[in-house]
Amino acid sequence: MAFIRFENVSFQYSKEKPLIKDLNLELYGNSFTAIMGLNGSGKTTLGKLLIGMVRPTRGRVFIEEKEITSLSLGEIGSTIGYLFQNPEFQIFATNVFDELSFVLKLKDINEDQINQDVKEVLNLLHLSDKKDSVTFNLSYGEKQRLAMAGILLNRPKYLLLDEPTTGLDIVRKEVLLSILKQLLDRGIGMSVISHDEKFIRNFTGRLLKMKDGIVYETSIK
Repeated sequence: MAFIRFENVSFQYSKEKPLIKDLNLELYGNSFTAIMGLNGSGKTTLGKLLIGMVRPTRGRVFIEEKEITSLSLGEIGSTIGYLFQNPEFQIFATNVFDELSFVLKLKDINEDQINQDVKEVLNLLHLSDKKDSVTFNLSYGEKQRLAMAGILLNRPKYLLLDEPTTGLDIVRKEVLLSILKQLLDRGIGMSVISHDEKFIRNFTGRLLKMKDGIVYETSIK
């Protein structure tokens, strides 16, 4: 069964030309999908449709066979984690530990469990030495991993990453690659919007190439 399903989906803003045209697509959990194409090809719009930030002009989107229009953004967000291209949009606290513990405190989790959960996610994201750091002082790559850590604490089943290698050097790309492969091994599926063909070639999975709102499917080579 598909984790996410697009059924005859089209999308356009007002009277502009369609950004997505008659899309039928199934995305599966525990799998990797790359979404590539030139600027303006519809990649970001596809991602926004996937997480409910915009709704189809025509057609339907389903998450675990529930139509997305019946789900709140909170319900979608607890199932699909979205990493923005600019991680600073997802960071609000001044301290790394405060950033990660905030969402857990809202869930009324006890302090010992909060400390354990934060420790585990910091280890996974190679941020253990940044626990007490000021978020403003983090590098771009560290901010990106911090934003991802916050997403993972919500225990999503699927991830959407928008241009995750932007601003990363070779070393940090290797770190990110290792993290994403660990998450796939844990059964978390993901779609990655990217221009970085070399990075995408490190994965095994599907490749969706977009042009003028049309999706052309192939495999990663």
